[in-house]
Amino acid sequence: MKTVIFDLDGTLADTSGDLIAAANACFREMGVGDMLDAGRDAGTALRGGKAMLRLGLERLGAAEDAVIERWYPRLLEAYAEDIDRHTALYPGAMEAVETLRGAGFGVGICTNKPEALAERLLRSLRVREAFASLVGADTLPQRKPDPEPLLEAARRAGGRPELTCLVGDSDTDRKTARAAGVPCILVTFGPSGEDMAALQPEALIAAFGELPGVVARLLARGA
Repeated sequence: MKTVIFDLDGTLADTSGDLIAAANACFREMGVGDMLDAGRDAGTALRGGKAMLRLGLERLGAAEDAVIERWYPRLLEAYAEDIDRHTALYPGAMEAVETLRGAGFGVGICTNKPEALAERLLRSLRVREAFASLVGADTLPQRKPDPEPLLEAARRAGGRPELTCLVGDSDTDRKTARAAGVPCILVTFGPSGEDMAALQPEALIAAFGELPGVVARLLARGA
């Protein structure tokens, strides 16, 4: 079986608002108030919790690794407590997933979000059952951009790893697909969309309606 594996944050769903809210909860507990802005800092939010903490602490002139590591578990707790207040699936995402499933593709997720949080979010959004696999940051000893989480997501979705492609929104996703030797499709509708072309993926999409046709073209070699 051929498979299509999706990143989650910034690809299937815009999770930046809830991620920034969790980081700001930490900064308030530090006694410095909100340090991040949902609009201005959305791109950083989609690079993960530690990136958000680092950015806020840099604005305070106190971006020490030890401080980031100390507050990261608290950020995850705050995020888990209010994981879907602002999060929304991107337009057409699930329609594209259902089209791919109907065409016989296995569909899964490979994310650098901790697996339990990804599971909780997908169930909250009522879309978990659409995905045959879910590999998170802590599912395996490795995480993206190591290729093994992507390959494992393909295997768990019932596919052959060499007949998969990764749909993502970041340099991490591009590096992961390259390391795995499979095609990468990057979306241009996220906060960092204007930077995606410079990463030279096998394809770019500006809307999910384009995805099934692009996947069919890129994976035609395995027909």
